[in-house]
Amino acid sequence: MGKIKNFFVCEKCGYESARWMGKCPECGAWNTMVEEVRDTSRNNKVVQDNNLSIPKSIVDIKSSEYERYDTGIKELNRVLGGGLVKGSLTLISGDPGIGKSTLLLQSASSIAKQYGKVLYVSGEESEEQIKMRGNRLKVMFPNLFIVSETNIDIIKKHVDSIRPVFVIIDSIQTLYNSQFSSAPGSVSQVRECSNELMRLAKNTNICFFIVAHVTKQGELAGPRVLEHMVDTVLYFEGERTQEFRVLRTMKNRFGTTSEIGVFEMSEIGLKEILNPSEVFLEETNFNQEGSSVIGIMEGTRPLLVEIQALVSETKAVMPRRTAVGVDTSRLNLILAVLEKKLRIPFYNCDVYVNVVGGLSIDGTFGDLGLALALVSSARGKQFKLNRMAIVGEVGLTSEVRPVAYCEKLVNEASKMGFQNIIVPYRNVEKISNDKINLLGVTSLREAISKVF
Repeated sequence: MGKIKNFFVCEKCGYESARWMGKCPECGAWNTMVEEVRDTSRNNKVVQDNNLSIPKSIVDIKSSEYERYDTGIKELNRVLGGGLVKGSLTLISGDPGIGKSTLLLQSASSIAKQYGKVLYVSGEESEEQIKMRGNRLKVMFPNLFIVSETNIDIIKKHVDSIRPVFVIIDSIQTLYNSQFSSAPGSVSQVRECSNELMRLAKNTNICFFIVAHVTKQGELAGPRVLEHMVDTVLYFEGERTQEFRVLRTMKNRFGTTSEIGVFEMSEIGLKEILNPSEVFLEETNFNQEGSSVIGIMEGTRPLLVEIQALVSETKAVMPRRTAVGVDTSRLNLILAVLEKKLRIPFYNCDVYVNVVGGLSIDGTFGDLGLALALVSSARGKQFKLNRMAIVGEVGLTSEVRPVAYCEKLVNEASKMGFQNIIVPYRNVEKISNDKINLLGVTSLREAISKVF
């Protein structure tokens, strides 16, 4: 006979304890332990004869390329690594109203048109609401099935009866397993429902797309084990008040994690941006102080974006350092180099930095462009070179260090009509492009003397 067991689970990290504690010993969060009930009568029996789990030598295991589905959205295919892998479990998260359901409904219609049945399971909206969105997006196909359900057992029965090739769960926080007494969205329910979906995907070779909520801090809501169980984790970022959306890969077992997809939100859904550089530089004024165009790499794609800096003198004891789209520690490093090596004072100034278009810059590609924009704003001077792009990493001794993929960035700048580009001197000899004026620099002081 089984018995009912009470225990306490941390809502943030999933740590289990036999008694309540004010502070979780695993993640250190306060007041996150909630009581849950578990029925221990449901014990899994050990399978005596299971020929499917015989260990094999690695040299005897046959391997082949993953078979992928074309989602019909090139930017989504790029982020996924070439398409949707059969039997994969993909998690997508983002702020409310960012366009997650719209993106999935558009991809579901394309898969239903090409490959077969698609099941859209919604725990937040009714079938009529989804149909209204489908009418607006013009994605009405007979192979696209809609159901509003939150019970994981009933969802499994629907999957067995329909046998779809693609299933969308919107969202994982609304599902529940009737064998657990905790509320939907709790750590236990999210963990168990995700386990059920993972087993279902691997056993039936069906692609699953799971929508997940985010917290106020922008982190994935629920236990961290959710990210470990799935094959791919996508994050949809952007501001609801802005037109552009960026789809970024945080984890991918079937491809790279450095690719991004760029979309534009419109009345008829999400539109792909195949040339993001042109969009990000659409409203750029090349003759303004404190503004520079930098070249960065997002995966295999070169991008040109505008970075703006505003330096304003202040009487406050602690001046502000505000950065949007740039790592604050990287900004502080550049400011320290400018103060120490070039004697440009920032200790009595507020500094604001913004990347136009809502893009977040990773890496060191934009160091030199950021430094020159800060100097331009601090001195109140414009660049003397017309239509100029800047690429380079700045070291602690103010030297300009070479960057990878510099030739791709130069070719992108040339294609976008730029006339001059500042690059590290050691990258110049490896670049063969006669359509653009290459200016190689070895130090930050030399770069300043050439652009002002």
